[in-house]
Amino acid sequence: MTGTMEDSWRNRQGLYLLLFLCLSRILYVSSIQYSVSEEKKIGSVVTNVLKDLKLLMGDLSARRAQLVSKNSKQYFHLDTQSGNLLIQHKIDREALCGKMDPCLLLSEIVLQNPLKIYSIETLIEDVNDNNPTFSKNEFELEIPENVPVNTRFPLDPAQDPDLGENSIQNYTLSPNEHFRLDVQKGKKYLDLVLVKPLDREKEEHFGLTLKAIDGGVPPRTGSVGIKVSILDINDNFPQFAQNEYKMKIKENSPQGSLVSKVEARDSDAGSNAQITYSFHQVPESINILFQLNEITGEITVWGEIDYEKESNYEMNIKATDGGGLSGYCKVLVEIEDENDNAPELSIISLTSPLPEDSPLDTLVALLSITDIDSGDNGQTSCSADISLPFLLKTTVNNYYQLVIQSPLDREKVAEYNVTITAIDRGVPRLSSTRMIHIQILDINDNSPVFEESAYQMALQENNIPGLLIGSVHAVDLDTEQNAKVTYSFLPGKVGDISVASYLSINSESGNVYILRSLDYEEINHFQVTIRASDGGSPPLTSDATVHVVVIDENDNAPFILYPLQNSTSLSNELVPRPAEAGYLVTKVVAVDEDSGQNSWLSYQLLKATDPTLFSIGPQNGEVKTRRPLNERDPNKQRLVILVRDNGNPPQTSTTALNVLLVDSLSDPYRKNVEVGIEEREEEGPLTMYLVICLAAVSFVFLVCIVVFVIIKMYKKGCGGSLIAVPPHFPPARPDIPENGVDSENGSLSRTYHYDVCLTGGSLCSEFRFLRPFIPVFSVGDPNMPVSHRISAASQEIPDQVEGKESTEEQGRTPLSEDAAPRPGGPGCIINQATGAVVNSGQNDWLSYQ
Repeated sequence: MTGTMEDSWRNRQGLYLLLFLCLSRILYVSSIQYSVSEEKKIGSVVTNVLKDLKLLMGDLSARRAQLVSKNSKQYFHLDTQSGNLLIQHKIDREALCGKMDPCLLLSEIVLQNPLKIYSIETLIEDVNDNNPTFSKNEFELEIPENVPVNTRFPLDPAQDPDLGENSIQNYTLSPNEHFRLDVQKGKKYLDLVLVKPLDREKEEHFGLTLKAIDGGVPPRTGSVGIKVSILDINDNFPQFAQNEYKMKIKENSPQGSLVSKVEARDSDAGSNAQITYSFHQVPESINILFQLNEITGEITVWGEIDYEKESNYEMNIKATDGGGLSGYCKVLVEIEDENDNAPELSIISLTSPLPEDSPLDTLVALLSITDIDSGDNGQTSCSADISLPFLLKTTVNNYYQLVIQSPLDREKVAEYNVTITAIDRGVPRLSSTRMIHIQILDINDNSPVFEESAYQMALQENNIPGLLIGSVHAVDLDTEQNAKVTYSFLPGKVGDISVASYLSINSESGNVYILRSLDYEEINHFQVTIRASDGGSPPLTSDATVHVVVIDENDNAPFILYPLQNSTSLSNELVPRPAEAGYLVTKVVAVDEDSGQNSWLSYQLLKATDPTLFSIGPQNGEVKTRRPLNERDPNKQRLVILVRDNGNPPQTSTTALNVLLVDSLSDPYRKNVEVGIEEREEEGPLTMYLVICLAAVSFVFLVCIVVFVIIKMYKKGCGGSLIAVPPHFPPARPDIPENGVDSENGSLSRTYHYDVCLTGGSLCSEFRFLRPFIPVFSVGDPNMPVSHRISAASQEIPDQVEGKESTEEQGRTPLSEDAAPRPGGPGCIINQATGAVVNSGQNDWLSYQ
């Protein structure tokens, strides 16, 4: 039975121990206690909280730990990196707690994500840093001489703000034969005890020294002198009506308000019955807050009464009669709290600037509300403006969270001023407000936008490289780096050349510059794509198209295609004297590489041997006779023709043309010989060489005609009939348009295709410049030898001879621009692009390209 009871007792002990450990664990988690000595240096380490909070290095920083003090001053600092609790301000326990023991500083460690709060109680340990002090510099005692032995005379004890062993431990009295020192009730009461009767006649005054010693190491002391005066007999002590008075006053009572009135009576008469009142053994704070009228015994308010500093006061009142006898009483004053403190709002943490893409319920600010009043005066509530995208949530211990309740958009609202209002429940209610400024941090969520989707920039050709031709601009609604727009060209080509060789863009301003001089005749427009990128990460972009248009300048003089001039000879045209007015002599063909009105050409007869004989069409360049020819007109006419474009200023070109007047187109050789003689006379020795060349060509031509006639007769004798082969021209080059007109500028292109029919009389003049540059093509076959080609062409001579007579009978009707060469008529040069007849002749067909 005894063993069973012992086992049961052991089990209970185990359960009690387990329960005690659990309760200790709970208390440890909710409230952590530390201790530190006062007067330590700033920066001293109190403790490391990581172990007590069961956290790892870095958790305090990651969870945004905050140390919140419950006192008016923050004495400690929490290092979130190391977890050390450091002293931030010097701690004076006596100024902080006075005689209160234990002296505790309350604070809280607040952890976020998740939110957890730990209460910290820091015990301030006393050190011996204060000397004992007495309330007076000297005590004066007036003792009647008939005071019996062992009479006690109370003395004000010394005050030492320190506690425990550091407070006053002992008193000593200087040696004397009449008095001894008696300390009672834990050194709280100090009496001077008479040990030997007094005799005023022997000794009227005594001088003593009282010393107080504390228990510190080393000990500190304080001393005061005691002056004892022997009085005549006074055998009655003042007596108070009550030994203890209890009073209530409200805090913040005005100065001079009556707290209480004490009254003592003395049965003696005369000066021994005159009573004066004074505070006895009270701390210095009593003398600061209250005033005692030494005559009436009224206690009035002297200083500021604050319930939050002290809720009650205790004071001892001494009544002393004229004989030096005293009576004592105690006054207890209780302070009633009033609602005189508005709630205090403290921002524990604030996230600003706040990213505009923050999710809902993101913690923006953590707030704490304290009210040092008591009861309903200290109960508080908190609210915020509901029209803003933030919501105030209540947590434990008067903590509030300001969280996001609706999406944010910095482009609409860039910052918010949130007003938080805290109000208590006192009468009247007091409130306080705190404005929180929250900036919204920009996120790169807007692409740059060009002012125009397509830009058109124009410049004159032959521009200066590096010329500014235009500017583009894009706007990004974001801010700072996210709104910094840079410009660049997308890769591309203009023809076969990269865009970067033509254009350059300032990446910051968007100015576009041309890098090379452009020629309208080579390129008159092109298109590039510009990209605008912002500085966000990742960057956002947008594109725009730039059309660059080159404006033509009149930088090209007209180019005369026919008659083509060189340095050795002029072009000769044959005109029969029977020609009537309006006879088409030739057509001047010119082109201009410019475009628009810069390529509009006009023709003018600048100089002529006989200005009345020929005229030129100002638009088409056709040279015609103005009147019928007569025998008085010189055989050779020289014309200088001016071709002018319509540019500003205009550009011109000139060409010279020789017109030979012949009696008939069948007698070109004689005329040419005559002309040759005239030229020889005019040109000097060089004419001899020209005559020799002309004779050689004529001889070859006659041989060819004889061979051709023989072959013709031979074929007729064989019964075969010869069919004249029509002129066969080589195919047009693929790069020449069918109509021979430049599609871009409306004028003739540089490449032209002509059919040439030459007479024997024109060989000496026209072959001189045509043969070196222009290949000769066969009539029938491009690859046929020259001798065969001449033979084939000579087959049509008989027909031409017959046609000559018919032509003369018809009055030499002028050839039209599109007329084919008539048998027996003059040869012609036909522009296949325009159909114009530009030369005349017979006997041979040549094709030039």
